Amino acid sequence: MLAGAALMAAGAGMYVLGAPPEPSSVMFAAGAAAFASMQLRQTYDGRNTAIRRLRRIMDVGDVLFILSGVLMLENAFKFMLPLFVKYVDNGYMAYVTYIHNNWVVLLLIAAIIEIYTTHRISYELKKENAGN
Repeated sequence: MLAGAALMAAGAGMYVLGAPPEPSSVMFAAGAAAFASMQLRQTYDGRNTAIRRLRRIMDVGDVLFILSGVLMLENAFKFMLPLFVKYVDNGYMAYVTYIHNNWVVLLLIAAIIEIYTTHRISYELKKENAGN
């Protein structure tokens, strides 16, 4: 999980700082997949409904990390651009509106979700252990 987080940070940093987008996006997507897959495997078997709810919210953040990796790959390789241009009215503008650089938005939302849920789960676990 830590290696995935490091790959995500390195890939996003390289992409933003002007490194070639292809290897940067592959690095980010691989890190997002590794990070999300490890975090999705973690479970909570307790009865605390707040923690169970927070875990489900965290899973949404993990899916958003993966989707931001997919959008970053699309931004670098432009696999879908020919389809937009061919099949959508005003295709290039639709592509720019819905796909181009929107990975940043998903990454920001996912990061906020992860930070919030991590701190809240930690607080709830401390509260649960103090009661025992």
